[in-house]
Amino acid sequence: MSRRSYDQYCAIARALDAVGDRWTLLIVRELLGGSRRYTDLHADLPGVSTDMLASRLKDMERDGLLTRRRLPPPGAASVYELTPRGRALLPALTALADWGAPALGEQRPTDAVRAHWFAVPLMARLARHFTDGAVRVIEIALEEGAFHITLGPGDGGAEAEAATPAYADGPAELPDIRLTLDSATCAALAYDRLSLAQAIDSGRITLSHPEDRPEPAPLA
Repeated sequence: MSRRSYDQYCAIARALDAVGDRWTLLIVRELLGGSRRYTDLHADLPGVSTDMLASRLKDMERDGLLTRRRLPPPGAASVYELTPRGRALLPALTALADWGAPALGEQRPTDAVRAHWFAVPLMARLARHFTDGAVRVIEIALEEGAFHITLGPGDGGAEAEAATPAYADGPAELPDIRLTLDSATCAALAYDRLSLAQAIDSGRITLSHPEDRPEPAPLA
């Protein structure tokens, strides 16, 4: 299938050629948390049809935003994961989250919600609070599920990784701290309507940490 294009010599138009279609950026949001199977993506993108999801994944693979690989036995399933070009969309998604925050308001009865949907805007906020390196892995526990954010460098210690927070779905194996809260508090924290210190002091967030880890310094 030929690629649709705005046919404009403009970087914005070129970007929209690749990510301007419906669902594409939400697929990127999902894959920023790590590799996912097709069934996982479909489950966490309520409202997308199977045909549409399959089409978008093919388009994104063609455009170099993601790759597909086969897991070795006994998994024997295909997973999708972002390429470096796909992961480079994180700042764009963070900016879109900030821009869209005023329209979020109260959760509507028809709104689906997944815990990890708060991860992209929350990463930058938490990175501002924990700058001394003592807290690197933060687990976020909501009623809807858990995810964790890594603020510091990965195991490889690469300079690029150190500068870019990352998240993954599910609880962390050994977090430095755990934040337990509800989705309304998470949204307020993620969109700068509430500071982390205020949320903890008011009891809206419960902060805990493994017994074998030193307690983090008090928040300013």
